[in-house]
Amino acid sequence: MRQWFAVVRTHGPKWDHRRALREQALWDEHARFMDALEAEGLVRLAGPLEGGDDVLLICRGDSPEAIEARLAQDPWTPADMLHTTRIAPWNVLVGAL
Repeated sequence: MRQWFAVVRTHGPKWDHRRALREQALWDEHARFMDALEAEGLVRLAGPLEGGDDVLLICRGDSPEAIEARLAQDPWTPADMLHTTRIAPWNVLVGAL
C-alpha cells in the first residue's frame, strides 16, 4: 500500500561547499534522475533546507526500503555527495498534495 514518507538526505563528504547547488559535480545527471522520480510519482516535493546540509523529500511509496533502493540509484549517492539519513512515514493531517 502506497503511503507518504518524509525523507531527509544529507550532503556527503564529496559535496563541494564552495560551489552552488547547480554547479556541483554530476548536477545534470542528478537533476534528470530527480525529474524521473517526480514523473513516476515517487517524489512529490523536494528541495534543500535552509541553513544546513539537509534536503527534504516528500515521497509516496510502498515502504522505506523501496524508497531507499530507488534513491540508491541517484548518481549523487555512489559519488558520496548525498546519502539518506532518515525515512519516516508521514501522516498528513491538514491539506493535501
